[in-house]
Amino acid sequence: MPPESLALTQRVTSGSPYQLEHSQTLRASSALIKHIDSKADRKEATSTTKNLFKGSTDSSDETASLDAEPVWLVLTTKKHIVDQHRLKPGKIPLPHSLNQSPSATICLISCDPQRVVKDTIAHPSFSTSLSSRITRVIGISKLKAKYSSFERRRQLLSEHDIFLADARVITMLPKALGKIFYKSQKKPVPVNLQPYGKKDTPSKGVAPKAESKESKAIAPPEQVAKEIEKTISCALVHLSPSNNVAVRTALSTFTPQQVAENVEAVVSGLTDKFIPKGWRNVKSVHIKGPNTLAFPIWLASELWIDEGDVLEDEEVKEREEANAVKAVKAAEARIAGKKRKRLLAKVGEKEQQQAGKGKKRAKIEDAGEKEGREKKKRVEDVDLSKEMRERRDKLREQMKVDREKMEKS
Repeated sequence: MPPESLALTQRVTSGSPYQLEHSQTLRASSALIKHIDSKADRKEATSTTKNLFKGSTDSSDETASLDAEPVWLVLTTKKHIVDQHRLKPGKIPLPHSLNQSPSATICLISCDPQRVVKDTIAHPSFSTSLSSRITRVIGISKLKAKYSSFERRRQLLSEHDIFLADARVITMLPKALGKIFYKSQKKPVPVNLQPYGKKDTPSKGVAPKAESKESKAIAPPEQVAKEIEKTISCALVHLSPSNNVAVRTALSTFTPQQVAENVEAVVSGLTDKFIPKGWRNVKSVHIKGPNTLAFPIWLASELWIDEGDVLEDEEVKEREEANAVKAVKAAEARIAGKKRKRLLAKVGEKEQQQAGKGKKRAKIEDAGEKEGREKKKRVEDVDLSKEMRERRDKLREQMKVDREKMEKS
């Protein structure tokens, strides 16, 4: 047992061990914020350029929020959290919002027609401070038609800080926006714009109704403003098929107390809603900055979830022996397969050789027959020329005899 001063984390002294110790969370938050600030000071001291906005009272909040580095909570589990990647992020309410800057612009992607949503935001009962931040409302059909090219999508991504989308069209956005959005930190966040009491999906056994104006109804302005405020003040949880999840929890401009409160809220939300079997499946909890080491907050004392996951020595030996037998059989099967392939290759080579010899023999026989035919033809030609020569000589002698007889007479 290491001394208490050398322990990485502190555990709760009373109650269940599956909970965070506030003093440990606060200590890690203080150390991380101090490390990020000292690193920023060293970078500014060695930099050749100076920040002209530093010390300005007019835009100190905006500058601080723009220059703030995110604080990530990294939670590792003992088993995988989900089986497949989820494009729709989960939401966990935070006591201290990450989007407090009044200069952060919002783009709201709505269902058709978009005019209804624009009129709702322009309504006098809608929050003025929030409506000034919503700089664009665009319907899903106009989004597909106007932002089909890569350049236009990249321009849209750079023009706004936060992207919200009606929960009814959130599944259409991966194809409409492309990978440039879903590889960035500005993934569209679903927000419920329907009136309370309306369901997005029909009941079991009931056929879905055709879309109408009533099915695309927008909630009252007060409800829409409340839902948007709640959504932008939440931490987003992007789950993937792994045993690790990282959540942007706080900013480097927060106080250690604010960071600790956000961390505790996110851990509570993850273990209650997203992590299968809750705290029993949690292996470790850390916080870190973008370019810092991870500061531990909570570490599990055991690496299993249930007692059934722990094997006795005899079971381990039996499993190892079974695995060894399987490995031997697999090796024997591989060797037998290789031998069979070699035998088949040899048989194939012999067959090819025999086939080659047969072809060669047939070629030789064909050549011999051809040569015999040519020789026979040459002999026949010689006999024919000899016979013609003899006939020609006989004809000449006969003509000579006839000429002599004519002369004597």
